[in-house]
Amino acid sequence: MKRLSLRARLTLIYGGLFLGAGLVLLAVTYVLVDQRTVQPFGLALRDVKPVVQDMNGRLTGDQAEQLRLIVNKAQDDARDQTLDSLLTQGGIALGLVSVVAIAFGWLVAGRALQPLHQITGTARRIAGADVAGRGLHERISLSGPGDEIRELADTFDEMLERLDRSFDGQRRFVANASHELRTPLALNRSLIELAVTRPGASEDVRRLGESLLAVNERHERLIDGLLTLADSENELTARSRVDLADVADHVLDQATGKGDGPVVTRELAPAPVVGDPVLLERLTTNLVENAVRHNVPTGGWVHVGTGSWDGHATLTVSNTGPVVPGYDVEAIFEPFRRLAGDRVGGGRGFGLGLSIVRAVARAHGGTVTAQPRDGGGLVVTVRLPVAPAAPQLSAVPDSRRAEPDRSLR
Repeated sequence: MKRLSLRARLTLIYGGLFLGAGLVLLAVTYVLVDQRTVQPFGLALRDVKPVVQDMNGRLTGDQAEQLRLIVNKAQDDARDQTLDSLLTQGGIALGLVSVVAIAFGWLVAGRALQPLHQITGTARRIAGADVAGRGLHERISLSGPGDEIRELADTFDEMLERLDRSFDGQRRFVANASHELRTPLALNRSLIELAVTRPGASEDVRRLGESLLAVNERHERLIDGLLTLADSENELTARSRVDLADVADHVLDQATGKGDGPVVTRELAPAPVVGDPVLLERLTTNLVENAVRHNVPTGGWVHVGTGSWDGHATLTVSNTGPVVPGYDVEAIFEPFRRLAGDRVGGGRGFGLGLSIVRAVARAHGGTVTAQPRDGGGLVVTVRLPVAPAAPQLSAVPDSRRAEPDRSLR
């Protein structure tokens, strides 16, 4: 059963209190009028005798008694009519005034709850932000008297301020640490390459150098993934009109030219969006390479489709592969989380690929979902807001971003 809103409950309380006070007032008035009308209308026989004497004795005692009874009855009827009229008209007046009071109570309750609606609206906008931590810069900034609601709003603003600083500090730390780690990794790679390419280097040294270069490359990929993840969680600085069909076609041409692998098919319909081309290419690259890497050894396939539906541009990547439990699907979108079993064997990644996909999708105001396929594999669907009919270029792609490399999952 749906509960009444706070505004409706307050209105009912206001109306109930007013109606109760009105009923008590009407009852008290009825008792006072009833007591007041007893003495003036009560006539005895001695009160009628002077009237009879003034009429020169033309009325006998019985006739005087009858006259007294008639007068008393008329007076009793008048008293009853007065009390009935008080109840009837007073009740009607109380009902009309109660309706007006309830209407005013509804307006007053709405006015009193307006600051709470402002707090709730701000909280919903922050909770519905496309990326965790984005939107925390917004504040309620409630004006008015320093009452309990104002204190609540100020406390909420202080909490948002601390959360905003915390998220910003976390992103800056990841970005700064990643940048700082790239320099020693590049230096290590140069020293190892110099050592293995010397004329007098032995075969053991060359094999050791190749192993160290592979480890170094793996670390560089991790750093690049962290930088991309941190960058995709920031506000987009580059927006242009991009067709997901063109991006997917370009990525598939590169993926299918790398050698043997599963059969890759495509069904690419126009899917225009507005966003960062580099991040959107990285999103598509991660999905395609994940589908290829996590496929069955032989006889597998990967299908990529794009299109527009119900105001959204969609990119769908489905593939064969090991059976994925439904309760484990959400875990693959968390950073450094992998599924157990064959899906993370062999070419084991860092658990950042799909985390980057979700972060990029949210940065563009979209969503990404995954569903297990019957017989094994996944179907991953990205939905982004479709671009308006008239293209509006707002910025040039940021050349400082690194070109997308292989997936990190």
